[in-house]
Amino acid sequence: MYQIKTFNAIAPEGLQRLDKEKYAINESDEPEGILLRSQKLHDYPFPKSVLGIARAGAGTNNIPVKECTEQGIVVFNTPGANANAVKELVIASLLLSVRPILQGAQWVQTLNGSDVEEQAEANKKQFAGTELEGKKLGVVGLGSIGAMVANDAYRLGMEVVGYDPYVSVDTAWTISRRVKRANDLAEIFTTCDFITLHVPLMENTRHLVGKNELAKMKPTAKLFNFSRSEIVDTAAALAALDNNEIAGYTTDFADERLLGHDNVLVLPHLGASTEEAEINCAKMAARTLKKFLEFGTIKRSVNFPTVEMAFHSPYRLTVINRNVPNMLGQISSIIAESGINIDNMLNRGRDDFAYTLVDVGATDAALLEAVADKLRAKEDIIRVRVIKNQEVGY
Repeated sequence: MYQIKTFNAIAPEGLQRLDKEKYAINESDEPEGILLRSQKLHDYPFPKSVLGIARAGAGTNNIPVKECTEQGIVVFNTPGANANAVKELVIASLLLSVRPILQGAQWVQTLNGSDVEEQAEANKKQFAGTELEGKKLGVVGLGSIGAMVANDAYRLGMEVVGYDPYVSVDTAWTISRRVKRANDLAEIFTTCDFITLHVPLMENTRHLVGKNELAKMKPTAKLFNFSRSEIVDTAAALAALDNNEIAGYTTDFADERLLGHDNVLVLPHLGASTEEAEINCAKMAARTLKKFLEFGTIKRSVNFPTVEMAFHSPYRLTVINRNVPNMLGQISSIIAESGINIDNMLNRGRDDFAYTLVDVGATDAALLEAVADKLRAKEDIIRVRVIKNQEVGY
């Protein structure tokens, strides 16, 4: 029985992916898996039992990923599961930035009298706007969300240019050939009427948009941040707005400094706040964690490599180790010295760590645990698991 601890309210459709015969939810203080959304875990003392953490969302800034990696805890996210929800909010925000729809709707509520219709017609010119068609949109980051924004903005008649030096092959196939490619960020900031950001928060993307980038923008250009607050230097953005260097800033992240500014629209982190997105994220998170716990396979991890291999043998050993020379040789030798045949083996590295799947023909559980203990005794091996194949009747 696998023990799972949840933080936040995880959509029931996701939890239903965890079979009651194999999984217990919130029944132990020593869980093998954790499911969460936005709960901050930086001060959470992880029990040694924790093998994997799955976040129902794309960002993992609420999880101490580096510390988890050192402890051999695999951290997963759900990229793309909420992409449509965020995309729709970005498109809505683009429309709101050129048409004063909110202001007009609020003004109408102040009218009274039997001639309300006539009053509205007589004064509607104060809420005239412009159109998106024919304007140029720059999309920084062409992941799941950025690609969808680029495609839909083009369908609205915008000229779209995207920048992402790390775009994946799978995502590249989904992007319309009519979306032009920018060679550098300078091209985006100097030529676009609207700029929308869709990059993860990392050390090299913190304050990706600062004083220098804002200074390159057209005074009529508008900036949109639906990634993370820290991607934009808020103080620099406010200075650019006050100095009329840019025309507007829309963000999905509340900051006291931004409130009350005429040219800023602040949303209460609504990006993935749809029923469909929460369900999709919960399903993907639960499915990913389930496969990792039951089969040892890793997919959509933010700190370990993708490692997937068909499981046909009686048992599987999984090994997390530091990515140093001759580790595979040491792993193979210890298994062979115990008289166990290796049926299949797959190893992948990522930065300073590596992950290995070893399928073996042995059926003696005690012998395999002894082998696992020998592996755990090695200095650079962090975690070893023994997984019995439950699906083929061994």
